[in-house]
This record gives sequence, C-alpha cells and structure tokens, in this order.
Amino acid sequence: MSLLKNYLDVPGTTIFDADQSRKGYHLNQFCMSLMKAENRERFKADERAYLDEWQMTEDQKQAVLARDLNRCIALGGNIYFLAKIGATDGRSFQQMAGSMTGMSEEEYRNMMMGGGRSAEGNRVVGESGDAQANRQPQGNAGKKEGK
Repeated sequence: MSLLKNYLDVPGTTIFDADQSRKGYHLNQFCMSLMKAENRERFKADERAYLDEWQMTEDQKQAVLARDLNRCIALGGNIYFLAKIGATDGRSFQQMAGSMTGMSEEEYRNMMMGGGRSAEGNRVVGESGDAQANRQPQGNAGKKEGK
C-alpha cells in the first residue's frame, strides 16, 4: 500500500525518507567508506575501480564521478553521507552547498547570512519563488573539472 506523501511538494527539495534510504543504501555506504584514510586514497587513485566495488547503479556511479551532488541526492544519497565525498576532495560543506545551487561559496554564504531564501513563493511546487526548480542552475558551479 502506497503512502500519501504530501511532503514531496516542497520546491527544490528531495526529502530523504525510507524510500530514498533504500534507493541510496549502497551509495551512502560507499560514502561512509571514505571515512577511512586508506579508502580515500584508493578512491583518489582510481575512482572508477573503487566505485565498481560497490553495488551502486551505473547512474549513481556516474553522478559521483561527475560530482553532481543534486543527482546523487535524487538517486538516494543523503547529504550528510555525500559530505564525505566533498571532504575527500578537500571541499567544505559550504562549498558543496553552494555548488548545488549554482552559486559560488561566497554567494552561498552571503545568501545564508542574509537569512536564506524567502518562504514566500516557495511553500509548494509551482509557486513563483526563487527556490523553485525552474529557477535553479542546480550545481553547475560545483561540477568536477574534466568530468
């Protein structure tokens, strides 16, 4: 029986629920493996070979290789696990968050210091607020060079 998920109507937001958790289990386990220095070194030495050791989908592997964190989230990744990829790359959480919105680190910091995005027009999908998906570049600033 399918549950009614009214919360899925939040613009620009993927809710990490039980379904997302199941979808991203192996992706998130890969991310957690990066907590160990030896695994980070193996990953940095040959990213594709290391990813192929995990039961991730090809889409998930491609999203990691491209450092497309928005895609990783859509494929079941949890941002707190995905932060391990950023840390492996020497990026702060703030840099990662900025990249996910197409902003520079400074632009993102300034937006957050200014109170973040307004809730006006951003309460449900289809309103005219600045967090609506059609107004988001979704991470172009953070894509890994050459990938």
